Formats: sequence, structure tokens, C-alpha cells
Amino acid sequence: MQQDLILLLRSLLQNALNPLLYSSIFRILTRTPNSLHHGRQLHALLILHGVCINPTLAARIAAMYSSSGDLRSASLLLHYHPCPSSLLFNSLIRGYSLRNLHIKVLSLFYSMLARSVIPDHFTFPFVLRACADLPSLLTGCAVHSLCLRRGLELDVYVGSSLINMYAKCGEVRFAHHLFEVMHVTDVSSWNALIAGYMMVGAVKVAEHMFDDMPKRNVISWTAMISGYTQNGVAGRALQLFEQMRKNCKEVKPNWVTIVSVLPACAHSAALDQGRRIHDYARILGFDSHPTVQIAIMGMYAKCGSLVEARQCFDCLPGKNKTVVAWNTMITAYASHGLGAEAISAFDDMVSSGVQPDAVSFTGLLSGCSHSGLVDRGLEFFDDMSVVYSIKPKHEHYACIVDLLSRAGKFEKALEIVNQMKIDTGPSIWGALLSASRTHRNLDVAEIAAKRLFVLEPNNSGNYVLLSNMYAEAGKWDEVKKLRAILREKGMKKIPGCSWCEIDGQAHAFFTGDKCHPQATEIYKLLEDLPVRMKAAGYSPETGFVLHDVSEEDKECNLAGHSEKLAIAFGILNTNPGATLRITKNLRICGDCHTAAKFISKIHNREIIVRDINRFHHFKDGICTCGDYW
Repeated sequence: MQQDLILLLRSLLQNALNPLLYSSIFRILTRTPNSLHHGRQLHALLILHGVCINPTLAARIAAMYSSSGDLRSASLLLHYHPCPSSLLFNSLIRGYSLRNLHIKVLSLFYSMLARSVIPDHFTFPFVLRACADLPSLLTGCAVHSLCLRRGLELDVYVGSSLINMYAKCGEVRFAHHLFEVMHVTDVSSWNALIAGYMMVGAVKVAEHMFDDMPKRNVISWTAMISGYTQNGVAGRALQLFEQMRKNCKEVKPNWVTIVSVLPACAHSAALDQGRRIHDYARILGFDSHPTVQIAIMGMYAKCGSLVEARQCFDCLPGKNKTVVAWNTMITAYASHGLGAEAISAFDDMVSSGVQPDAVSFTGLLSGCSHSGLVDRGLEFFDDMSVVYSIKPKHEHYACIVDLLSRAGKFEKALEIVNQMKIDTGPSIWGALLSASRTHRNLDVAEIAAKRLFVLEPNNSGNYVLLSNMYAEAGKWDEVKKLRAILREKGMKKIPGCSWCEIDGQAHAFFTGDKCHPQATEIYKLLEDLPVRMKAAGYSPETGFVLHDVSEEDKECNLAGHSEKLAIAFGILNTNPGATLRITKNLRICGDCHTAAKFISKIHNREIIVRDINRFHHFKDGICTCGDYW
């Protein structure tokens, strides 16, 4: 068909030199896939035959080049044309916008204004999208003023773009005002406003808008699912996805929807649901999309199934093993405390010719930290700037301070902190405070805590951790002072919560929880466990119960820790030998860590616990962390 078109064009050139005719032909080529070669031939023939390339024809040729990705040729047309039209500028602006080259879009727009070419309702949506995605509120407001002068503010496409710009720049009030004054609002306006409210955490408002929508498309559903995930309402994201999949006949999920819902599975440790979504993506054919593949890998890793994550990675075609895919695996190994494997993955990535980036080193240094690989970690930290020309950022310094602190090298850690060329932040002092607890170094803990009290005045966890250290040291007066500060500030200690997924349903437990229907059976199992565990050598670490009470009472308190309740529930409700997967919202306590090792051996179970920092794999009385955590 395309060859016939070229023969027709040659015939036309011999008989007519009408620019309007060729303008129509270039419009056809713009809409025809893989037509760049033929478009170049026709352009060359026009030049050879002396056809006058007027502004309209130049715009059509530029549109053909832009749609085919040849932006350089399109730019040359603009550069050499003596009198470019808005159509010519729009063709090139659209091409850059479709490839997310937002700075180039704005640069062209400035050039357009400098040459006194008047922008129109085709220009502004692309320019406003650039302002939204950068984001650049100041530029967006300036463009808005131009829209007002041109009388285009209430144009449905320009208006929707303005709403999107203000919403993505965090100015949801302005976006909502525009939404209300527009005479006609299309579904994209609703979607932009819903996404904006989700971005600023106004989940309820977004829900009301979603319920009131006269018509929804896949972007509407995806905006809600993504918003729920970003705002930590993972359960609602999964529910809405199931509702969309089962009950919404006219709208089907796309690959973006799949990518949006998978992090919700990871957040909830909902492995069974993640597997079902993976299967669903496979049925729809989305599992071959590179972004979906990486999202699936990340979901498996964060749900505790490192084996399935690696299987997904190994199935990736070579071209899809980008730095993002490698980073996902490196970070997965790091979060599971497998530092040596993280290093091996990094070496394989470099050997395959993929250049590491800043994220690669964050995962790598974290893996070294969790595995006690101090010397290797320091080597990689130096290699960042010396070998790979990557300037260390805040997160890299936090990793290296964590690495040294975990190893008890506080003097070296503080030396690095004092030599930093960027401001220290909460993560760096938090690493010092956490490690101080592990090594019972109260002096360093006080230094770190005082900095954190200034940087994070409303974070109760810092006060609680220092209070716990004072309690361990028997400094009950200091404990009372910190608890008084907490009461004065109206802050409360975050309650420990653990949950496990059984048959696709999450069961949550708080410390000391007796509200669960199976509470009697759970506590009966926990009462019997210490006898068997003590026979195997277990001794309760009552130092982790930080109250001024008797040792006997402390043992009772330990039995009610949320992770123990979740493990007991899992044992009662799964088949013998089944793997238990537990998630905790805080760091697992030392006694529960020790107890989990004994339980894994007594009941012949693999127990995988994901706490706020990392994964622990308990099996045969051993944890993969090697008690280094």
C-alpha cells in the first residue's frame, strides 16, 4: 500500500505542483505507521521539483517527522522557515510533548512568543502539560494569563489542561475553581481534579467526586486506585480494582491500572492477591510490558517471595533488563538482608553493560549495611564518585552511616556526618539512634535524639526509642520526663501491629489484642510454647518489656506481642509445614526474633517476617539475618 502511495506521488509530481495537495498527502503519512522513509522521499522530491513549501505545507511535513520521532528534521524545518506559522510550531511542540521533553516544549513556546507567533487552543494544552509534569507552577500561572488574554480559559481542552496543571502543582483550590466555572467539563477534567485531591491526601473529596462522575473511563478508575495506594489505603485500592475487574463491563483495566494496583499488594503483603493480579495481567497480555514486568518483580519481592521475583527477572528479555529492572533486584536482595547477592547482582549488571545510577548504589549500600559488609560498603561508597561519577546524595550518606553504626563504628560514623557537604537529615540521625539502641550506646543515642527532636518534633518514635534506652539503663526519672513531653505534645506511641494473609484475607493483631474470634486458641498456643521453647534453650529477653514491673509480668507482656499473636494464628490456620508470612508496622523486637527462631524449629515451619526495615526468614531455628539486624 505504501509503495503504491509513493508511485502515485511520483505521478502527481510530474503533473501538478499544488502545495495543498501535498499537504493532504503528508497528513495521511503522519497517520500511517512506519512511513518516515516514504515521507523523507516525498520531501526530497518536493525540494527537487521546486514545490513552494508554504507555512501550511511546512507544518504538515514537520508533523510527519514529529510523529515518526525524527524531531531533528522537524526542528530544521522550523529553523530555516522564514515565516513559521502557529501550526508549524504546534507540530513540533506536540512531538516533543509526546516524548516527555518538557523543557524543549517550553523553549519552543518561548521562541514562538519571541517571533510574535500567536499561540492557539492547540498550543496551550501541550504547554500546560509541560508545566504540570515538571512541575512549574510559576510558568503555569503565566501561561494561564495568556489563555485569559486569548479568551481560551473556558475552552474544554485548554480548561482541562489548566485544571490538570494546577492539580499536579498542588494548587487544588485553583483547579476546583476552574472546574466550577467551566461551562462544559469532560471526563479528563474530572480525572485531573480527582488525581489532584489524591495527591494532597484529600481522599474523601476524591471519593465523592468519583461517585458523582457522570461518566468514567479507565483513567478515572486508575486515578482512584493509584491515589488509594499512594495514600496508604492499600486495602481500598485492592477492593476497587476487584470492583472494576468484576462489575465494570464497559471499562477494562489497562497496563497503567495493573502497575498502580501492584504496590497495594506489596504494601499489604497480599501475596495471594498479587499472584491473582499477575495471572490477570498475563491473560490480558500486559505481562510483556516492561513497566508491568518490573512492577510484578517488585510486588513479589516486597511480599516476601524473593524466588518468584527472581523468576520474573530471569524471564525478562535482554532489552528489558534495564537499570530499573536491575535496581529492583538489587533492592530486593538488600531488603531481604542478602548483601552478597545484592553485590553479585550489581556486578552482573555492570558486566552486562548497564550503567548503574544513584538508585543502584542506594540498594547496594543498604544490602551491605544489613549484612555487615563494612569494607565492601565503604569501597562502593568511594567508587560512586571516583569510578561512576555519581555524586553521593542524602540517602547514600544515610546508608553509609547506618552501615558503620550497625557495626558499632560510631566514631567513624560521626566523623562522616561532620564532614558531609550537604545538610544532615532525619534518616541519618535516625540510623545513629537505632544502632545506638542495638549497641546500648546511650551517649550517641542522646546526641542523635536531640537532633531528631528538632528535625522531627512530632515523631513520637524518637522519643519512645530514647525512653526505652533510658528504661533499659534503669533511668526511670529520664523515662518519666520523656513521657511527660509526649503527653504535653499530645503524641502517642504507635501501637505495634502485625498481620498475616490466610486464603487471601489479611488478619491483623495489635499488641495484647484479645478481640480476635480465635483469641482463646491463640493465647492457649502461646502459653504452651514457652515450655517447649525453654526445653530447647529459650530464655525470655525481658529487657524488651520496658516497664518498671516484675520479671514475671514482663514475660506475660512479651507473650502478647503482635508478631507472636500473628505467628500463632498462622500456625492454627494453615496446614503443617506451610510457610507463614507476617508483616509488622514496627521493628521486630529482640525477644520475638529469638522466639520466632525456636518456633520455626519446633513446628517445622518457614516464617517470613517483614518489619519496617527488612525481611527476616526463619527456618530450622536460624534467621537469614544471622542475628545482625
